[in-house]
Amino acid sequence: MPKSGSTSKITRRTALAGLSASAALLAMPRLGRAADETIRIGFPTPLTGPFAAEARDQVKCAELAVKLVNDKGGIGGRKVELLVRDDKLNAGEAATRTLELIEKDKVHAVVGALSSAVQLAVNEVTRARGVIYVSISQSDTINEAKDFSKYTFHEALNPHMTTSAVARQTLKKGMKVAHLVADYAYGHEMLRGFKRAQTAIGADNVGEILHPFGAADYSTFMPRLMSMRPDVLCISNFGRDQANAIKQAVDFGVKQQMKIVVPVILHNQRLAVGPDVFEGVVGGANYYWGLEAQSKSAASFNAAFKAANGGAIPTDYGAYGYSGVGSLLAAMQAAGGTDTDKVVDALEKLQYDLTKGPQHYRKCDHQSVQSVLVLESKKKSAMASDNDLFAILANDAGADDMLRSCSELGHAT
Repeated sequence: MPKSGSTSKITRRTALAGLSASAALLAMPRLGRAADETIRIGFPTPLTGPFAAEARDQVKCAELAVKLVNDKGGIGGRKVELLVRDDKLNAGEAATRTLELIEKDKVHAVVGALSSAVQLAVNEVTRARGVIYVSISQSDTINEAKDFSKYTFHEALNPHMTTSAVARQTLKKGMKVAHLVADYAYGHEMLRGFKRAQTAIGADNVGEILHPFGAADYSTFMPRLMSMRPDVLCISNFGRDQANAIKQAVDFGVKQQMKIVVPVILHNQRLAVGPDVFEGVVGGANYYWGLEAQSKSAASFNAAFKAANGGAIPTDYGAYGYSGVGSLLAAMQAAGGTDTDKVVDALEKLQYDLTKGPQHYRKCDHQSVQSVLVLESKKKSAMASDNDLFAILANDAGADDMLRSCSELGHAT
């Protein structure tokens, strides 16, 4: 996911460039904290920019996780405070805000980010300072040995998991597949995941088109994609890009020729353009409120969110905010406080079920092992209510074999 308010690409180099201006702060000693003070959790997320709707949902759900703990007396009698900062979907801004959270606000841990590249900038700061970071943005890179540290935890799904699940439901041997891909880290990682899944299934790749982040006009891409005559079109982008690309594809009659699939089907973007545009589109998801019919934890999560938000339902990316903060606070409870090494140890041992079923952090790379949903957007006549957006095609239970192996990621085994 990309840089706020700009069509320039976010690369690993630009993601880390924002760290240099604050390099002096990295060398400063950490200040001690009283054992009985408020527990502070930093929460950088892009409150402005094209992912603002998803970011606002993350904040609401993170606040709910904090509220539920505080309502029960906090952690060892200490109240928890969430310190939200706007990272503006910009790596340099995120690095600066994270340094401020650590050095000025004295946070005990950081949760957040909604961009593949931005989370790497946050991770560089937190691991240099020895502060726990729980990422809640999809990424394959953050789990790889070159970016990993003992303080790095990844609560979100990753592109390998989502593309594999979607491909299993939509691709068959001999099918022809074309790709429309956002030209930055998120799109590239999703494309890599889909191509890996295609190879395993025996589907044929017939073409790939890259588009810039924030493109308003996709009309030049559609004739080229249709000329490839694929059976399936994989659109790998995020936020408003997803809604705009699918809408224009439908306007060109693409759905009459091929099936549209996405690696992550977004609740807010489906709401933004309505059921007719998204009808029949299939994609992966970490959460959908309709799970309450088969999951007690989903029902409990939905009820708590509704009670705190005037009857509204929680969304997919909102659920990441809840589970990211919730798992961290559960580990702090188990550790008896905020001692970093003890909390890291507790996170590595944690078995948690906050929104949809059992989850745990894999030892070698701290990836959360969890279920992956595959959803299909309903047509308007099939919707029982305005919130009845998707049909659940599959709910793949979490298992280590859903992930790339530890050795493939570069970790010693």
